[in-house]
Amino acid sequence: MKVRSLAELKAVKNVIAQRVAAETAAREAERLRALRQDREKRLFELAVGPVKPLTAARRVVHPPIAVPPEPRQRQLDENAVMREALSDEFDVETLLHTDEQLSYRRPGLGPDVTRKLREGHWSIQTQIDLHGLRVDEAREALGKFIRDAHHLGLRCVRVVHGKGLGSPGRAPVLKGRVLRWLVQKKEVLAFVQARPAEGGAGALVVLLKPVGR
Repeated sequence: MKVRSLAELKAVKNVIAQRVAAETAAREAERLRALRQDREKRLFELAVGPVKPLTAARRVVHPPIAVPPEPRQRQLDENAVMREALSDEFDVETLLHTDEQLSYRRPGLGPDVTRKLREGHWSIQTQIDLHGLRVDEAREALGKFIRDAHHLGLRCVRVVHGKGLGSPGRAPVLKGRVLRWLVQKKEVLAFVQARPAEGGAGALVVLLKPVGR
């Protein structure tokens, strides 16, 4: 670069001086930043004491397990079928055995089945309590309960329908309906009124088919 006059020389000197000042300021800022970081590091070490890096441990990273989708539509369809299948108009009276205690057994089964069921030959494996449910709610709950218990391979369950002591007229609201619903369930082989210690007139002990039948 040729300098043709004193003024141009002076201008060039000013530019060079500005560049030198800027570079000096940048180096000073970097030095101060490094000092600040070092001071913060020392303060941390003073606060927590001597530290050393952690050794890398052998770890097994398990991939996330995909949650299977809930078959919501199938459940809705099954509930709809169940509501249609369990009728309140079903005539159950001719199918019930009114011996010393109420009982039911499918055609082809001998009286020894209900006798053994009443005597506790099969242990009660689970139960459902329908107290406080409206009729439609009780129908769906009972149908799902029987279906699920059968799928799990359970053989003997208890259904608590109540004695109706809190109902208008102190008449059992659900008892008659539960009898109708159970007779219509293909999974049910037999049922008897529960023994006094198991709920008496407010419950039924139900024998289910073995899985696969």
